[in-house]
Amino acid sequence: MAMPRKGSRLISVDGTAFRWRVRHKPTSCEGNGWSPLTITIERTEEPGRVLVVSLPCARPDNWHGERTIAVRPALVAGCIRRAIEQGWDPGQPGSAFTLTVTEDELAVLLGEPPQYLIPFLWGMNHEGGGIEDLPRCTAIWSRDKQNTSQAPSDPW
Repeated sequence: MAMPRKGSRLISVDGTAFRWRVRHKPTSCEGNGWSPLTITIERTEEPGRVLVVSLPCARPDNWHGERTIAVRPALVAGCIRRAIEQGWDPGQPGSAFTLTVTEDELAVLLGEPPQYLIPFLWGMNHEGGGIEDLPRCTAIWSRDKQNTSQAPSDPW
């Protein structure tokens, strides 16, 4: 099944043109933070198998203020390269190929530590400000870790 063109963005990776998009509106599971942020990607010319990338954070428009990241071209390019390494052939027909990105892989794909956005702070942004003006957090405790002795230092 082909990816909808509306809302997609173009990117060229290693000489091949791709289209990528984040779903326009969250599903109920995505809005509640029960499902991760996903990106769909396909080759622009002669599309075949769609790539579905699952990221280790929530959508920016989740309803509970879960941490998120801005999906940037560097991340999309890294995900395309990783999926191809893992056997995705974007020209072959077939069902979607899924790439699940872990916390550790995210920094490798970005080429730097991820800068998480915290949606509940978005209201603190001055009127007319852009995404670059939003507060960022680079150290967040994992929900999976019970060890509180490694708390991040207070930046203030």
